Parts: sequence; C-alpha cells; structure tokens
Amino acid sequence: MPGYLFAWAASIVLVASFWGLARLWNEPRLEGAPSRWVASLPAALEPCCGALGVAMFAGLMYCGLAGSADPDGNLLPAFVYVVFWIALVPLSLLLGDVFALFNPWRAIARGTGWLTQRAGPGRIGAPLPYPDRLGRWPATAAIFAFAWLELAYTHRGDPSTLAQLALTYAGVQLVGIAFFGVDAWTSRADGFAVYFNLFARLSALRRLPRELRRQPLLSGTTTLTAVPGTVALLCVMLGSTGFDGLSGTLPWRDLAPHLQHTFTRLGLSLPTASEAAASLGLIVMIAVIAGVFALGVRGMRAELGTRRSVALTRAFAHSLIPIACAYALAHYLTFLLVQGQAIAALVSDPLGHGADLLGTAHWTIDPRPLPRGIIWGLQVTALVSGHIAGLILAHDRALVLFPDHRRAARSQRWMLAVMVGYTSFGLFLLASAAK
Repeated sequence: MPGYLFAWAASIVLVASFWGLARLWNEPRLEGAPSRWVASLPAALEPCCGALGVAMFAGLMYCGLAGSADPDGNLLPAFVYVVFWIALVPLSLLLGDVFALFNPWRAIARGTGWLTQRAGPGRIGAPLPYPDRLGRWPATAAIFAFAWLELAYTHRGDPSTLAQLALTYAGVQLVGIAFFGVDAWTSRADGFAVYFNLFARLSALRRLPRELRRQPLLSGTTTLTAVPGTVALLCVMLGSTGFDGLSGTLPWRDLAPHLQHTFTRLGLSLPTASEAAASLGLIVMIAVIAGVFALGVRGMRAELGTRRSVALTRAFAHSLIPIACAYALAHYLTFLLVQGQAIAALVSDPLGHGADLLGTAHWTIDPRPLPRGIIWGLQVTALVSGHIAGLILAHDRALVLFPDHRRAARSQRWMLAVMVGYTSFGLFLLASAAK
C-alpha cells in the first residue's frame, strides 16, 4: 500500500485526537500527577548493578582492544550499536531508567567516593556548582558526536577505535564528576545518561533509591527542567534518527554521490568526502527538525499574542520526547530484530578467535524474523502513538499555562501542524527505504 495513504490516515488520527483533547481534556491530568508505591528495593541493588556494569564495560573494552579487528566477529560493535544504542530504548520505556543502574562511570565514581569517605570522612571537598549556562549542552554535544560516529564516520565499526573512544568518554565523565559531583554531572552533562533518562520519563515505572513507584504514562516528562541545551538535544535525537532513515532512501543515494564529488573537487579524499557529505546531511536534518518546531512555537506565540518565544520553546520541549522515542522504535525495529540475533553467537565468541563458550557461536541469523506487513504495522503504530503522546503532552502543558481551556486548545493548532509534519515525514522515510 502506498505510504502516502498511511500519511493521510495518520493525519486524520492526529486531527481526531486534537478534536477529542479540545473537548474532553479540559484540565491538566499529567502535570503533578501523583505516583504510587509498588515495591521496596534492597539497598544492595544499585551497588550490585553498578559492579555488573563496570565488569561488562571492562570486558567489552578488552574485546575491542584484544579481539578480532573484524567488526562482524567482535562483540563490541554489535553491543554498542544494537544492545546499548537501540535495545535500551524500549527497555527504558518499559522499565524506567535502566541505564542509571548499570552506568559504569557513575558506579566507579560512587564507589570511589564511598571508599574515600570510609577511609577518612571529610577528605573530599564539596563539588563545584554546575554552571547554569552549560545546561545540557555537554550532553547535546556527546549525542551529536555519537550520531556522527554512527552515521558519518567511515571506520564506525572498528573495534579498537570504539574501545578507545569509549575509554576517552569514560575518562571525561569521571573528571566531570570529580569537579561537579555525581548527580549534577550525570543529570545534565553525561550524554548517554541524559539520553536514556529522557526515554525513561515516558515509563509508568519510576525508581527511587529504595523503592519502585508507579506513575501515569508520560507524566514523568512534565517534571523535566528545560535548562539551556534541552531543546537542542531533543532536536539532535530526532534529526539524527531522521537522517539515518533518509540515508537509506533512493533520493539520498542519488544525491550523496553529487555531494561527495563536490567535496572531492575541493581537495578531500574520497573517504573524507563521504564523511563530509553525511555530516552535511546530518546537520541539515537536525536544522530542519529544529526549524519545524520553532515554526510551531512561533505560530503558537502569535496565536496567544505573547513575545515569550524562548519560554514557550522550553515549556513545550518535553512534548518532543515521545516523538524521539517513536522515531527510534520505528526506524531501528528491523535492525534490532535482525542484528539482535547475532548477539547470541558473539557472546559465545566475544573476541572472534573461534571460541564457543556457550555453544551458540554457530547460530545463524534469520533475515526475516517477522512478516513485512507486521513490521510495517508496528512501525506505523509506534510513529502515530508517539505523535499522539506528544500532542497530549503539549495540550496538557497548555492547560497549565493558559487556564482557559478554549484558549489552550486554540494555541495547540500549530503544534498539531508540527505533529502532522513529523508523522508524515517519518512515514515517508519508512515507505521510501531502498529495497
């Protein structure tokens, strides 16, 4: 079935959702929603998970440095791009902030601080205050760098390169934590901690130090403090996934050689020209995503007769979180289902030296684990659901800012246009993927 039919259907669903929200959702339901106790958590949970995270990190670094140089035969590239970057997204959506439990550099910092305090209380001075102007810009830079590594760098799969970059990143995190403290640094400057925490805010589960609580779906995003860099981070998340989808379409495959030729004429080598073309596409895609959101905010500002552009942008930034999650789930679903099967074989032979520790080293990959129709349906469902969730969050926030529900609903016409545009673009990418 042509993709444009799905785009029309999705647009109708969004318009119907907007109409229903305007008439049936007349007061905030997610802002300040209470959470309920589910279970108590043992005090040893976080230290044990942290120790496991450190052990896994050390083992993966050994695989990258001492294992096979073949990206398909080494565990590290598959773990980074399949388990870490992709599989943690649905896990965060379902179980909450899983990465925070296993974050290795966070665990090292907390363990070092605990040992130092036990050796002599007061030996560690108070951390420096984290600069407000930095906000989440360090996290934005980290996620952009990883997106560039995944989408533009020609040696993205080289195990030793990945290991060296991971060790460098871990070292930067430990230095930052040493200066500004564990919580202040990881909640704003650690790119991956911030990235997965944003998705975890969509979950119905919320983990506190000693208890697990249940909260309404999406409500965790309403407590997000939109410090400087937050909107940019979300645009990078959306734009990088969008470019990854675009790079698999025939239009980009027709355009990319022309861009590469232009860069080679400027004196760049062919690999560097390829990286430059992909970098340009990545930056342009992020700019387009940011521009569409800015237009929606500007239209909403004009509708309300206010000049608070920056304030409105930050106030509605959290509505982009479910859209970023939807893009990631829809775009990477096939890759996860297919390449995820390779993990069993790679875990049995992590170094790529011919071992068979678990008896699964010779397992093969089924290239079609599910019928295409089912995969397409799941992708469309994820996209449309994510944009409806974004519309709900924007409407709920509008009711807080503008107590008159009619005025709040009127202000969201522009956000509806943004959601329709994002949905149509996402479906275009899915329908245009080169076969």
